[in-house]
Amino acid sequence: MPRLFTALEIPRDAALSLSLLRGGLPGARWIDVENYHLTLRFIGDVEGHVADEIANALDRVHRPSFSLTLTGVGAFGQKKPHAVWAGVSASPDLAALQGEIDRICQRLGIPADPRKFMPHVTLARLRNSSPLDVAQYLSARGNFSTLPFRIGRFVLMSSRDSVGGGPYIVEEAWPLSSTDARPASRVASASDASRIMR
Repeated sequence: MPRLFTALEIPRDAALSLSLLRGGLPGARWIDVENYHLTLRFIGDVEGHVADEIANALDRVHRPSFSLTLTGVGAFGQKKPHAVWAGVSASPDLAALQGEIDRICQRLGIPADPRKFMPHVTLARLRNSSPLDVAQYLSARGNFSTLPFRIGRFVLMSSRDSVGGGPYIVEEAWPLSSTDARPASRVASASDASRIMR
């Protein structure tokens, strides 16, 4: 069974900026550029019918599209660093989207993630990297920032068991509405009708 999570995709220009951060850190296993993403909510290994329930519930998320800026770098694991990441500028729209998805998952009985949501894009997994090497890597790249980019959808992704960092597959995607347009009225499909009638 694939491992599921909701995420935001990183557009090409921002991914290219992130790719310039690769290298210069012993023990780092760098994430492939096409696998960069920002995890919104980890779901885990679930049965097919649960995945369908999640997808059906996510159909009801109606949020505006918004801009994001990646900025700064950091590491997880102080004494024993295990990953380096790029950070995200504070975004009320991102926090609202993540909060709504988290509440949907909790209502469906998906165990809560014990870690507080901290938006980031993982750049590398670390193996036996010394804290000093990590600190030097981070200090040399502390002023990293991308140009703002538009988030037009969120996705349900799956990952197969592999050695870190992908491959990730987009299983389903949900558009975020453009802010200048009135909310699009959804046309109920047959599947919507059957869901409502249950």
